Amino acid sequence: MASALFDLTGRIALITGSSRGIGRVIATALADAGATVVLNGVDAERLETTRGEFAETYGDDRVHARAFDVTDATAVAAAVNDIEASVGAIRILVNNAGIQHREPLLELSLDDWNRVMSTNLTSAFLVGREVARHMLERGQGKIINIASVQTDLARPTIAPYTASKGGIRNLTRAMTAEWASGGLQINAIAPGYIHTEMTQKLVDDEEFNSWIVGRTPAHRWGTPFDLGGPAVWLASDGSDYVNGQVVFIDGGMTVVV
Repeated sequence: MASALFDLTGRIALITGSSRGIGRVIATALADAGATVVLNGVDAERLETTRGEFAETYGDDRVHARAFDVTDATAVAAAVNDIEASVGAIRILVNNAGIQHREPLLELSLDDWNRVMSTNLTSAFLVGREVARHMLERGQGKIINIASVQTDLARPTIAPYTASKGGIRNLTRAMTAEWASGGLQINAIAPGYIHTEMTQKLVDDEEFNSWIVGRTPAHRWGTPFDLGGPAVWLASDGSDYVNGQVVFIDGGMTVVV
């Protein structure tokens, strides 16, 4: 009973920014649960390498890749339509693509602000909108937006990232308000401090690392693998009455002072 509830066999999942890092791990978790995955990234060579590695485990028929810029509305529409036509109906979307930029607000350029907002927030709107057009026609679909503890918290030098992740929370709510009646479930995962390539410099900073470990009730950094189970749950029938929620996966960081 439980295994059937979380079985994704035969369902097609598009995961943006999935050639490495958190996106790759979530794609792995969905594939392990039976999904056919469509990987995405802007670096075509790296994306193809990842696709080949996935294919060795899951087979060519269950692994596809599409290199397109998630901030380009025309490219997004073309890619989604192509996936629907050549791979099949997208049942699961994970809006994972994101970047970080660390600089004090007073020194932050408008270009860098716009680049982070476009990649982290606008892309979720663009890809979500195009995928939802097809999902709503079928009356079913799961959209998982990747938020952050910075959805609720802030710290110096990462203002555009914080603003973009706060926007993800309310974009998730807005999508729910408009699309839940059409059979879609839209939720967000908010990772805490996860040890990835993006955060390696922070892990290597002895003072910051000690602060994170001390500030987190679980007393450790998260790993990308901590996100796989929640992603499968939100992609599965087990979450059919969960809508508009932000699930914090942070070792307890956001519940203590």
